[in-house]
Amino acid sequence: MVNALPGLVWKEFPDGPIDFPNQRQCEYTSFSVPEAWLWARAHEKSMTVTRSLVSVVDDDESVRESLPDLLKEFGFAARAFSSPEEFLASDCVGQTKCLILDVAMPGMSGPDLQRELKLRRQEIPIIFITASTDQTVRPRLLEQGAVDCLFKPFSDTALLAALNAAIQLR
Repeated sequence: MVNALPGLVWKEFPDGPIDFPNQRQCEYTSFSVPEAWLWARAHEKSMTVTRSLVSVVDDDESVRESLPDLLKEFGFAARAFSSPEEFLASDCVGQTKCLILDVAMPGMSGPDLQRELKLRRQEIPIIFITASTDQTVRPRLLEQGAVDCLFKPFSDTALLAALNAAIQLR
């Protein structure tokens, strides 16, 4: 539970209707749940929640479609890009708190994008993902500053642990 306002406590209600931002409803200590929910809806605009942006760069369309959904389930904002060049041309570079980056892509590779970001002085924590079975890839990428390198397919738990480590670096 997180206190959003004095006396206002956010709680999960798995059995109740879900019609509140971030799948949550609220409970106020001196109000009933329906009264508190109506109060929160009335003040919704003033209760903006900022979520960390995680950008995904992968040439594999299935990764670009599925990974942002998982990131949103984890509570992050997410954007997906089909190439490093598309990411660099976007307005998301300065807002990205973590970058999930494929190692091997046509044109600019993941490590190439990492070098380019360093040249631009953009300090974005990077989690590499790869379908490669070459076990020498991971230590090399970690040595170059990556937070983690996950081999596809990776578990939700492994990704969340890497994301938590990356976000703490910011």
